[in-house]
Amino acid sequence: MERAGLRDLCGWPVSAMREKTIAILESRLGEQFAELIAKRGGRPFRAPALAEVPEVDHAAIARLIADLEARPVALAIFQTGVGTRALFEATDALGLTGRLIALLEKTTVLVRGPKPTAVLRGRGVRLDLSAREPYTTAQVLEALADMPLAQSRVLVQRFGASNAELEQALAARGAQVVEVATYRWALPEDTRPLLALMDALERGEIDAVAFTSASQVHNLFGLAEKLGRAPALQAGLNRTLVASIGPVSSEALRRFGVRVALESSPPKLGPLMSALEQALSR
Repeated sequence: MERAGLRDLCGWPVSAMREKTIAILESRLGEQFAELIAKRGGRPFRAPALAEVPEVDHAAIARLIADLEARPVALAIFQTGVGTRALFEATDALGLTGRLIALLEKTTVLVRGPKPTAVLRGRGVRLDLSAREPYTTAQVLEALADMPLAQSRVLVQRFGASNAELEQALAARGAQVVEVATYRWALPEDTRPLLALMDALERGEIDAVAFTSASQVHNLFGLAEKLGRAPALQAGLNRTLVASIGPVSSEALRRFGVRVALESSPPKLGPLMSALEQALSR
């Protein structure tokens, strides 16, 4: 095994990823992730586990704006950059963006991470609260700890699936959640790469698997369960170095009985790559 600190015949550092096969389930940034692995001498094994399916109902968005004007919300929570951008693109198409921004000026705006922050700032929206790293639901609720929510309406920009933990916590504090959906996560139409990953794990051909979202975990195991391969998938992953980008992904893996070897901190691609290299060197 290559060790950290080793150098090749020309004196260049040898990466611990050299000649290692790293499976990645990322879709949107999959190509970038694969390039990072290849540059370190590794073999990326791409098996996208997510497809973003647009779910923008323009009529529903128009009704939402009218409803918010009639019954304002006390708080608006934006969870993802792609969802926030899709919402504004929908209001652009409807000619309602000015009315949406005017509504947001009258409410408390909370952002979960840098991506929705960038979209909202680009639209000139004032930001009042921001979840700290690692930007999980726990940090969102922490940012809201001092805000009274009883009998208040709260707008939640949904990511690819409903955030049950967040919505239950808001409801427990007496808030009424108004959810806005702009896209959903689904399995890719072509699931052959995921099946190939299951086969490769069973044959012991994968050195590490990197998960960058909890939805990847749910989709992978959902497919395996339909095929009666969940026990074999769990066993294969537990024979392999499993890397998680953050606590939400780690919790999803543990729910399926998978041991997490490393979790990046902060939950970003760069730190995940560094943690992977260090783990493989051991």
